[in-house]
Amino acid sequence: GKLRRYFNAKNFTDPFRVLEGIFQSFSIVKKIKPKVIFSKGGFVSVPVVIGGWMNGIPVIIHESDMTPGLANKISAAFASKICINFPSTEKYFSKGKVVYTGTPIRKGILNGSYNTGLGICGFEANKPVVMVMGGSLGSRRINSLIRKALPHLLKSFQVVHVCGRGNVDPSLSGLNGYKQFEYVNEEQPHLFKIANLIISRAGANSIFEFLKLKLPNILIPLSTNSSRGDQIYNARYFEKMGFSKVLFEENINADILCQAIFDVYNSRGKYIESMRRKQTPDGTAEIMKLITAYDN
Repeated sequence: GKLRRYFNAKNFTDPFRVLEGIFQSFSIVKKIKPKVIFSKGGFVSVPVVIGGWMNGIPVIIHESDMTPGLANKISAAFASKICINFPSTEKYFSKGKVVYTGTPIRKGILNGSYNTGLGICGFEANKPVVMVMGGSLGSRRINSLIRKALPHLLKSFQVVHVCGRGNVDPSLSGLNGYKQFEYVNEEQPHLFKIANLIISRAGANSIFEFLKLKLPNILIPLSTNSSRGDQIYNARYFEKMGFSKVLFEENINADILCQAIFDVYNSRGKYIESMRRKQTPDGTAEIMKLITAYDN
């Protein structure tokens, strides 16, 4: 069952499905006897967390965003430790449980090759690169804005565009200085390596990767029409810290986006210096310390 913040007919039946999931989780956890349960949130995690707690298994949860989601708000009551990305998130939880760990960063993103990235895109080395990402499913709004801005942008930049499954525009294939991908995986570290500036949503995992890579960025968070507003809080924090420029999709057009790209690129040294000054925990190492503490 899913935990919803909006009206849906399934809200009347899903609580019973959640209860069923809790008892199923209790039985599975009792059978496999883990030493610890680690949860990143999401509605499917709640029955497992509660089922683990019922079995006396230590539970560690991780809240990626500045404000906790509903699943982690519920799970917090059953958690032994609560890991957070943003120091200010501590106020939402019981103080004695909270550990400021930061977020786990994929080591692979640090191993990109500049020449490989240029080769993948067919780009030249003496022209800056803007990388556009719309989240895991892409963003039609961001896709539309960036494509409208291409005639002006391509005079000064090359653009690599991760536009989401089914969102490649065949009419733009082969356009010099513009490379589209539905989705990237192994290519991503190499694309990050050639990027001088990123345009992205404001999911916590992505923006902390930009921070680690010291990549100037423009964040266009999901609006409250499409989310609970967590990306807006994430983005505003990064802008306040001097890491990012924030644009809100309901207030922008192609000209405004284009101007922001030039502004951030021309001021990139300021953003990079702010990111260099920020000391963040090694999320992977800190979380592993907590997990392995229960392995003794």
